[in-house]
Amino acid sequence: KNDLKVLNNQLFFEHQAIWAYGFAAGKLTSTEVGKAVLGVALANQADHKKHRDLLAMQVRRLGGTPVQAEMSYDVSSYLQKGEGNLDSDVNIAKLALALEVDAAIAYTSEIAMLKTPEFVMSGATIGSNEAAHATAIRAAFNALGVKVPIVPAAFVNAENRSLWILKV
Repeated sequence: KNDLKVLNNQLFFEHQAIWAYGFAAGKLTSTEVGKAVLGVALANQADHKKHRDLLAMQVRRLGGTPVQAEMSYDVSSYLQKGEGNLDSDVNIAKLALALEVDAAIAYTSEIAMLKTPEFVMSGATIGSNEAAHATAIRAAFNALGVKVPIVPAAFVNAENRSLWILKV
């Protein structure tokens, strides 16, 4: 029962990530920057779809019903904190970065609550992939001429979250 709840919580956030990338992709321009951001976004979204499929399968294996995707998700708290926006390609990338950093941090907390070793392992690999997404976004900023450390800290956690985020 515990693992079912945790897995469905993780699945909720995968649905949110898939939605966020799809929603934001429609707001990107056809400039070189927009195309670069879209390339990273589509690759990250493809990973999130794989995460979703694995988590849904694990929920079903436990006899549960996978949480369904919502029509939309609220990202206003990120916008209010200046951790991205939907008004430019660069700010959309910053929003994606904040979401990926939070996903990496959340997986660390979530997997600590799991009881089944198989689920711990899959959660750990998904969490590390979320950190890789954040790193890929930061690398894209460098490729576009915005010089930031690609990996700004040895850990992705709540204590150093601000080092990973790029403000608007």
